[in-house]
Amino acid sequence: QVQLVESGGGLVQAGGSLRLSCAASGRTFSGYVMGWFRQSPGKEREFVAAILPGVWTGGTTDYADSVRGRFTISIDNAKNTVYLQMNSLKLEDTAAYSCAADSRSRWFNRRDSSQYDYWGQGTQVTVSS
Repeated sequence: QVQLVESGGGLVQAGGSLRLSCAASGRTFSGYVMGWFRQSPGKEREFVAAILPGVWTGGTTDYADSVRGRFTISIDNAKNTVYLQMNSLKLEDTAAYSCAADSRSRWFNRRDSSQYDYWGQGTQVTVSS
């Protein structure tokens, strides 16, 4: 079992930055695909970013078009923590952000939320004008 706990959400002005953290406990998520998703009221959950940790490198990453160039996903294996650095935030980034882990590491399907078997409780990000 893996428990995921997000933190770092909050209220920020448009153009500002936030860094979300997702701390894993229970077992290491080494080798897992780790993803960030978000959901706004009345909308479906959408993919934000994913990372497949590497042994010697930071890992392979993927981003939704809407956040590419503004968000950065990273991982600290020693701390068993995944981060989502969010810069140049826009009003449309307002959502509940959740991290997720796919223990079967199916990178080819990383954008599909249904393949992730562990989820955090989510953290709210609100971007104001």
